[in-house]
Amino acid sequence: MKMRQSLAELEQAFVREISVDRHRRESLRRTTEQRAFKRALDRRHRQGSVRFVLLVLALIATAAGVTVAMFWTLYLLLG
Repeated sequence: MKMRQSLAELEQAFVREISVDRHRRESLRRTTEQRAFKRALDRRHRQGSVRFVLLVLALIATAAGVTVAMFWTLYLLLG
């Protein structure tokens, strides 16, 4: 009788251990997914900021180029 009881206790402990391990693995998986999502979001935000800065610089360079070309043409026509 004592052997059956200890075997049943071992089985219950094993089942509990499996359950705890499953919960831990699921929690780790969720944490990993959240971290990966946050990294992707940060990378997307950083890339968007760089693109915005490049756009602003291109607009400023275009405006400066047009202004220089306009005054150079004016100088040639009136000069």
